Amino acid sequence: MIVGYARTSTLDQIAGIEAQERDLAAAGCEKIFREQVSSVDVIKRDQLGLALDFLREGDTLVVTKLDRLARSVAHMHDLLHRITAKGAALKILNMGIDTNTPTGKLMLNVLGGVAEFEREIMLERQREGIAKAKAEGRYKGRAPTALRKIEDVTALHKEGLGATEIAKRLNISRASVYNVLKAAA
Repeated sequence: MIVGYARTSTLDQIAGIEAQERDLAAAGCEKIFREQVSSVDVIKRDQLGLALDFLREGDTLVVTKLDRLARSVAHMHDLLHRITAKGAALKILNMGIDTNTPTGKLMLNVLGGVAEFEREIMLERQREGIAKAKAEGRYKGRAPTALRKIEDVTALHKEGLGATEIAKRLNISRASVYNVLKAAA
Protein backbone atom coordinates (compact mmCIF):
# COMPACT_ATOMS: atom_id res chain seq x y z
CA MET A 1 0.00 0.00 0.00
CA ILE A 2 1.17 3.53 -0.71
CA VAL A 3 0.70 5.71 2.38
CA GLY A 4 1.04 9.50 2.35
CA TYR A 5 2.02 11.92 5.09
CA ALA A 6 1.35 15.68 4.82
CA ARG A 7 2.34 18.33 7.35
CA THR A 8 2.38 22.09 7.66
CA SER A 9 3.77 24.04 10.59
CA THR A 10 0.71 26.17 11.32
CA LEU A 11 -3.05 25.97 11.00
CA ASP A 12 -3.17 28.92 8.58
CA GLN A 13 -1.21 27.06 5.90
CA ILE A 14 -4.36 25.63 4.31
CA ALA A 15 -3.08 25.94 0.72
CA GLY A 16 0.14 24.16 1.70
CA ILE A 17 -1.58 21.15 3.22
CA GLU A 18 -4.04 20.95 0.33
CA ALA A 19 -1.20 21.07 -2.22
CA GLN A 20 0.61 18.26 -0.40
CA GLU A 21 -2.55 16.14 -0.29
CA ARG A 22 -3.11 16.74 -4.01
CA ASP A 23 0.49 15.69 -4.83
CA LEU A 24 0.26 12.63 -2.59
CA ALA A 25 -3.01 11.55 -4.20
CA ALA A 26 -1.44 12.02 -7.66
CA ALA A 27 1.45 9.79 -6.50
CA GLY A 28 -1.06 7.02 -5.83
CA CYS A 29 -1.41 7.27 -2.06
CA GLU A 30 -4.35 5.18 -0.92
CA LYS A 31 -4.33 6.57 2.62
CA ILE A 32 -3.07 10.00 3.70
CA PHE A 33 -2.22 11.08 7.23
CA ARG A 34 -2.18 14.86 7.73
CA GLU A 35 -1.40 17.28 10.51
CA GLN A 36 -0.66 20.93 11.05
CA VAL A 37 2.02 21.14 13.73
CA SER A 38 5.65 22.26 13.94
CA SER A 39 8.26 19.59 13.17
CA VAL A 40 10.09 20.64 16.33
CA ASP A 41 7.13 19.58 18.47
CA VAL A 42 7.71 15.86 18.01
CA ILE A 43 5.47 14.97 20.95
CA LYS A 44 2.40 16.36 19.20
CA ARG A 45 3.02 14.73 15.81
CA ASP A 46 0.32 12.14 16.39
CA GLN A 47 -0.47 11.58 12.73
CA LEU A 48 3.15 10.77 11.90
CA GLY A 49 3.13 8.16 14.66
CA LEU A 50 -0.12 6.72 13.31
CA ALA A 51 1.29 6.65 9.77
CA LEU A 52 4.39 4.78 10.95
CA ASP A 53 2.26 2.34 12.96
CA PHE A 54 0.01 1.80 9.94
CA LEU A 55 2.88 0.73 7.65
CA ARG A 56 3.19 -2.97 6.82
CA GLU A 57 5.80 -4.97 4.95
CA GLY A 58 5.94 -3.89 1.29
CA ASP A 59 4.29 -0.51 1.95
CA THR A 60 5.80 2.83 0.95
CA LEU A 61 5.49 6.02 2.98
CA VAL A 62 5.38 9.02 0.64
CA VAL A 63 6.08 12.66 1.54
CA THR A 64 6.25 15.64 -0.80
CA LYS A 65 9.44 17.07 0.75
CA LEU A 66 11.96 15.82 3.31
CA ASP A 67 11.36 18.78 5.64
CA ARG A 68 7.70 17.74 5.94
CA LEU A 69 8.92 14.53 7.60
CA ALA A 70 12.18 15.07 9.50
CA ARG A 71 13.72 17.98 11.40
CA SER A 72 17.36 16.79 11.23
CA VAL A 73 19.57 14.10 9.72
CA ALA A 74 19.48 12.17 13.00
CA HIS A 75 15.67 12.36 13.06
CA MET A 76 15.54 11.29 9.41
CA HIS A 77 17.73 8.26 10.20
CA ASP A 78 15.54 7.35 13.16
CA LEU A 79 12.39 7.54 11.03
CA LEU A 80 14.04 5.64 8.18
CA HIS A 81 15.09 2.91 10.61
CA ARG A 82 11.51 2.62 11.90
CA ILE A 83 10.20 2.43 8.33
CA THR A 84 12.70 -0.14 7.10
CA ALA A 85 12.31 -2.25 10.27
CA LYS A 86 8.74 -2.83 9.14
CA GLY A 87 9.90 -3.85 5.66
CA ALA A 88 8.55 -0.63 4.19
CA ALA A 89 10.21 2.11 2.13
CA LEU A 90 10.27 5.91 2.00
CA LYS A 91 9.64 7.99 -1.10
CA ILE A 92 10.28 11.76 -1.26
CA LEU A 93 8.54 13.25 -4.27
CA ASN A 94 10.39 16.53 -4.83
CA MET A 95 13.78 14.81 -4.63
CA GLY A 96 12.84 11.76 -6.66
CA ILE A 97 14.16 9.54 -3.89
CA ASP A 98 12.86 6.04 -3.24
CA THR A 99 14.59 3.98 -0.55
CA ASN A 100 13.46 0.80 -2.27
CA THR A 101 16.65 1.22 -4.31
CA PRO A 102 20.30 1.38 -3.15
CA THR A 103 20.75 4.64 -5.08
CA GLY A 104 17.74 6.13 -3.33
CA LYS A 105 19.19 5.24 0.08
CA LEU A 106 22.54 6.80 -0.83
CA MET A 107 20.96 9.98 -2.20
CA LEU A 108 18.79 10.39 0.90
CA ASN A 109 21.85 10.24 3.16
CA VAL A 110 23.89 12.64 1.01
CA LEU A 111 21.09 15.18 0.58
CA GLY A 112 20.08 14.94 4.23
CA GLY A 113 23.67 15.76 5.21
CA VAL A 114 23.78 18.72 2.83
CA ALA A 115 20.47 20.04 4.19
CA GLU A 116 21.71 19.83 7.78
CA PHE A 117 24.97 21.54 6.79
CA GLU A 118 23.03 24.39 5.13
CA ARG A 119 20.88 24.81 8.23
CA GLU A 120 23.93 24.98 10.51
CA ILE A 121 25.59 27.58 8.24
CA MET A 122 22.39 29.66 8.22
CA LEU A 123 22.16 29.54 12.03
CA GLU A 124 25.84 30.50 12.34
CA ARG A 125 25.31 33.52 10.07
CA GLN A 126 22.23 34.48 12.07
CA ARG A 127 24.19 34.33 15.35
CA GLU A 128 27.00 36.40 13.79
CA GLY A 129 24.50 39.00 12.56
CA ILE A 130 22.89 39.27 15.98
CA ALA A 131 26.29 39.61 17.68
CA LYS A 132 27.30 42.37 15.25
CA ALA A 133 24.00 44.22 15.72
CA LYS A 134 24.37 43.97 19.51
CA ALA A 135 27.92 45.32 19.32
CA GLU A 136 26.66 48.27 17.27
CA GLY A 137 23.78 48.85 19.70
CA ARG A 138 21.13 48.12 17.06
CA TYR A 139 19.82 44.84 18.49
CA LYS A 140 17.64 44.99 21.53
CA GLY A 141 15.93 41.61 21.26
CA ARG A 142 12.24 40.95 21.68
CA ALA A 143 10.47 42.92 24.39
CA PRO A 144 9.55 40.66 27.33
CA THR A 145 5.93 39.55 27.09
CA ALA A 146 4.84 41.13 30.38
CA LEU A 147 6.37 44.52 29.55
CA ARG A 148 4.37 44.58 26.32
CA LYS A 149 1.24 44.36 28.47
CA ILE A 150 2.15 47.23 30.80
CA GLU A 151 -0.96 49.25 29.93
CA ASP A 152 -3.26 46.28 30.54
CA VAL A 153 -1.58 45.42 33.85
CA THR A 154 -1.80 48.99 35.16
CA ALA A 155 -5.42 49.38 34.03
CA LEU A 156 -6.50 46.16 35.76
CA HIS A 157 -4.56 47.13 38.87
CA LYS A 158 -6.34 50.52 38.95
CA GLU A 159 -9.65 48.62 38.77
CA GLY A 160 -8.65 47.00 42.05
CA LEU A 161 -7.71 43.55 40.81
CA GLY A 162 -4.97 41.66 42.61
CA ALA A 163 -1.79 40.31 41.05
CA THR A 164 -3.10 36.72 40.85
CA GLU A 165 -6.23 37.73 38.93
CA ILE A 166 -4.28 40.06 36.61
CA ALA A 167 -1.80 37.27 35.89
CA LYS A 168 -4.63 34.84 35.03
CA ARG A 169 -6.40 37.30 32.75
CA LEU A 170 -3.27 38.34 30.86
CA ASN A 171 -1.60 34.91 30.83
CA ILE A 172 1.57 36.10 32.55
CA SER A 173 3.14 35.17 35.89
CA ARG A 174 2.34 36.89 39.17
CA ALA A 175 5.99 37.90 39.47
CA SER A 176 5.71 39.60 36.06
CA VAL A 177 2.69 41.55 37.27
CA TYR A 178 4.70 42.84 40.24
CA ASN A 179 7.66 43.67 37.97
CA VAL A 180 5.44 45.63 35.59
CA LEU A 181 3.76 47.53 38.44
CA LYS A 182 7.19 48.34 39.90
CA ALA A 183 8.46 49.56 36.49
CA ALA A 184 5.32 51.65 35.96
CA ALA A 185 5.59 53.35 39.36
